[in-house]
Amino acid sequence: KKKKKKKMAAAPGALLWEIVKKNNSFFVKQFGNGSAKVQFSKEPNNLYNIHSYKYSGLANPKTVSVQPEGKDSIMLTTTKTRKQNKPSSLQHKSAMKKDFRRMAKAVENQVGDNHYRPDLKQAALARLSVVNRSLQVTRSGVKKRNRQPSKFVGRK
Repeated sequence: KKKKKKKMAAAPGALLWEIVKKNNSFFVKQFGNGSAKVQFSKEPNNLYNIHSYKYSGLANPKTVSVQPEGKDSIMLTTTKTRKQNKPSSLQHKSAMKKDFRRMAKAVENQVGDNHYRPDLKQAALARLSVVNRSLQVTRSGVKKRNRQPSKFVGRK
């Protein structure tokens, strides 16, 4: 007889958030203006790195991530909703090496227009802009030498 594999029951995202929101390894508290503490998160798939349920990569079944990949490409990562119990095949990755407008259109289509997570569309575009700007190399050529004689301060 073959043994039937028991599937792990998936916990709802709100329950997971209630469990991990007070204490997890990605949680970071820093002092902001005055004595107010600002809460950040270092977890993967968190676009703004803000400690909240909306942007959480741990509690939400659908997450979006925009990261640099190498020197000239950007990786757009989304999670597959049907592979929650298989971490190795959980993420769908797509590399983008186009100009910024075409990458922005691809992110809009994947995140917002495809009804995946339309609430994260602006956050994904903001992250894409920051990552793209960080990958750009400053195109300043060879610095020109100053051919003016330097002023010598001394006796006349």
